[in-house]
Amino acid sequence: MSDILPLPTQRCGERLGLLAGAGRFPVEFAIAARKQGHSVVAINVHGMASAELVDVCDRVFEIPIGRMARAIRTFRRHGVQKIVMAGKVEKTILFQPWRIWKLMPDWRTIHMWFRYAAENKKDDTLLLAVIREFARDGLTFESALKYCPELLVKHGFLTKRKPTAAQWRDIHFGWEIAKEMGRLDIGQTVVVNDTAVIAVEAIEGTDRCIARAGELCKRGGFTVVKVAKPQQDMRFDVPTIGVDTIRTMYEAGGRTLAIEAGMTILLQAEEVIRLADRLGIAIVALNAEELKLRMAS
Repeated sequence: MSDILPLPTQRCGERLGLLAGAGRFPVEFAIAARKQGHSVVAINVHGMASAELVDVCDRVFEIPIGRMARAIRTFRRHGVQKIVMAGKVEKTILFQPWRIWKLMPDWRTIHMWFRYAAENKKDDTLLLAVIREFARDGLTFESALKYCPELLVKHGFLTKRKPTAAQWRDIHFGWEIAKEMGRLDIGQTVVVNDTAVIAVEAIEGTDRCIARAGELCKRGGFTVVKVAKPQQDMRFDVPTIGVDTIRTMYEAGGRTLAIEAGMTILLQAEEVIRLADRLGIAIVALNAEELKLRMAS
């Protein structure tokens, strides 16, 4: 007999696993996947995911970040073979005092850590290590965007307000710097004002980077540039913006947001655009080629 457990509602599609972090993205993925007839078995990583996940998934389990064996066992027991990652997992937990006692890693997590992530603790290194450890049990990872490609932002001006000439210079200046930070796997966001770098995203994430820029640039009016990594793995760490990004920008004094078209997730797009228009923030989605042409003209 099979040890695969039945789900509350059998669907015609596949049983998909979801490693869910914080933010809206896991919820949007689950809604899209279930509309397509798939069942979604989610693991709420360390309790970081939204409470709404329970309403949009077939089953949800909360598992500590250090219990990889339990996560693998849970997915296998529920007949999952394909998994997606969605949402932000706070890496800062790895740098807290007494982290070993707080995380209580099991033997699979320890194996992953020393076998695949011993060299460094960059985002790509850690996430690829997770993928490789799950692969030992025949579990494969896909991009969540395979099921909700409509979340990728389309090219063009998203808001009524457009960047000024000075802000276009800041976008051009910040773009290559942001790309280089992505190549180095440091972060994907750079905050620029008057062709000077005010803040660079690192472990803290986009919103805290923007808030820090507001503390350093009291006059406001700065530009936020957020791009994909040059060799972006679409299975994880895809640049994402949402309502919180716009609110944080406004509170910090940001005026322009430039994002990479076709490579950035835009969550709750209508609400984001409506809020940005009301707050006087310009949002533009473009690519490197267009930016070069614009600056050359």
